[in-house]
Amino acid sequence: MRNLKLILSYDGSDFSGWQVQPNVPTVQGTLASAIGRITGEKVLPQGSGRTDAGVHALAQVVTFVTESSVPTTNFPKALNAILPASVRVLEVAEMPAEFHARHSAQAKTYRYRIYRGSICPPFLARYVWHYPYSLDESAMNSAAARVTGEHDFTSFAAVDPERSRDGDTVSNVREIYASAWERFGDELIYTVRGSGFLHHMVRNMVGTFILVGKATLQADDVTRILQAQSRSAAGPTAPASGLCLVQVEY
Repeated sequence: MRNLKLILSYDGSDFSGWQVQPNVPTVQGTLASAIGRITGEKVLPQGSGRTDAGVHALAQVVTFVTESSVPTTNFPKALNAILPASVRVLEVAEMPAEFHARHSAQAKTYRYRIYRGSICPPFLARYVWHYPYSLDESAMNSAAARVTGEHDFTSFAAVDPERSRDGDTVSNVREIYASAWERFGDELIYTVRGSGFLHHMVRNMVGTFILVGKATLQADDVTRILQAQSRSAAGPTAPASGLCLVQVEY
């Protein structure tokens, strides 16, 4: 048996998220089907986390076990010939048996893009949140700094049974190593790196930071929201289109 690691990039716009579901297209299901056509095996590849419907990935890490003798150097070309153009396998490597895409992960980085120009270019629309309205971007950056460190992120977690994007866990405590907004031309980009993320956590934080930018909330309110440990204390969920999984560290 071989334990293979894939680095996967995908446009999530046309998928109902990572996790396989009946009667809807998912990244996991699409990849499983492609692997099955090559190896003749029924496998369920495991991702480093479950991205939501419409969320993208530059470097999702995936593992699966196979008895296939196909060389690792041949797998990317073979898989990419089957997969839709919106999903690309960038790299395949053989790993020790104990390596697991989700359980072995030490940190993840997500990026959220907001397009601030008055007219959003059509070729960007699938990958940004178009928000041309007035915002205090400095206040938003101050608010973003308030989530760094180890906290219970219940206030920023979706209220559903699948609270974790990283696996089955009951704890909503996570550690955020870096959290900041930067302006690049017409784009305002939020980058956050942490030990792991809950369901909708990044998008809920972005929605809250927008309220700070609108002066509906103050930057210091983020600390109060964290302490409340209640989803109703935080802002709305930002659209999925602007979010992308950038990196997974091991």
